[in-house]
Amino acid sequence: MPTPPLTALPIRRLTHRDLAACADLSEDRGWPREEHKWGLLLSAGNGYGIDDPAGGLVAACVVTEYGPHGHPRLGAIGMVLVAERHARQGVGRRLMRHVVSLMDATPLTLHATPSGRPLYEELGFKATGRAEMVRGRLATPEPATDVITRAATAEDLPSILRLDEEVFGADRTHVIARLPAFADQLRVAEDEGRIIGYAAAWPNMDTQVVGPLIARDTGTAKALLCSLAVRTDRPLRTDIDVRHEELLDWVKARGLETVAFNSVMTYGIAELPGDWRRRFAPLTVAAS
Repeated sequence: MPTPPLTALPIRRLTHRDLAACADLSEDRGWPREEHKWGLLLSAGNGYGIDDPAGGLVAACVVTEYGPHGHPRLGAIGMVLVAERHARQGVGRRLMRHVVSLMDATPLTLHATPSGRPLYEELGFKATGRAEMVRGRLATPEPATDVITRAATAEDLPSILRLDEEVFGADRTHVIARLPAFADQLRVAEDEGRIIGYAAAWPNMDTQVVGPLIARDTGTAKALLCSLAVRTDRPLRTDIDVRHEELLDWVKARGLETVAFNSVMTYGIAELPGDWRRRFAPLTVAAS
């Protein structure tokens, strides 16, 4: 029986049963397997994929919606992957068109690699910012500031969620509420008993990814980064908005090195909602 053409293969919703196949697809493209991250994204977001008749997945992506259920204010697209054996055959374009159509009038965002950016521009996405990925061991001989940081508790969650919605510009309770189980560390910064920032560090292969990083100012962001760094023996990795030049200069002076740059792109809106001045790093570029 002849193999059906790629254009005839149906696009379906992915579930947690597809976790291994998604990780295999990552590995096929030379990415880390990132099963921990895939697990979060498939739980908190909507995965879409195309099955390969020969086994595994032809392509996959995940959309994480933010805002009121059923009426999202923003959709973040991530983990857009096409198997190497099916690359450059229009599969990624077809999957992206499907997702954009499903999201209807909902504004969209994604982080694009240099190689992926032309496709997204063709689909109508516009570059509205840039993120710099940095990695390394943060040298923290002295506290960065006098900001008080501590481990987050269950009682802090309502305050964290209020601050996050204010800064991010949309409700992402269904994602942030998963952080205590997903992350190795979740810490807050306080001023006179009021939470002025928070950050998580979660395991990804041989690193601890820092994200989200939400802070009142750069000094608070530095304090949170230091508090995470001294409590892990792994290198840190994070994606910092390039407009935060002071923080980028500071981390690079203390041992972190630039790994890559991604374009922050939007569809249907001129810029992301919220307050970028207090939004230093995303939870993950796959979910903003």
